[in-house]
Amino acid sequence: MEYLAWLYYQYLLVTGIYVLEPWEKSIFNSVLFSAVAMVIYTSYVFVPIHVRLALEFFSAICGGQPESTMALMN
Repeated sequence: MEYLAWLYYQYLLVTGIYVLEPWEKSIFNSVLFSAVAMVIYTSYVFVPIHVRLALEFFSAICGGQPESTMALMN
């Protein structure tokens, strides 16, 4: 428990919010938490799609075999 308190104290010192009033700290923490949550959600949803599309694009450029429609019909 002391370690978590020390980490929180370090967070306050590094961000400089130790000088803010309690209501200002809560607003700052809310905005920061919301921004981090949006970045994590966006990374989870959109990064795999872009990685897959990039892999398909570069495999096509580097001589990947195109799918044949005749092979799908057989």
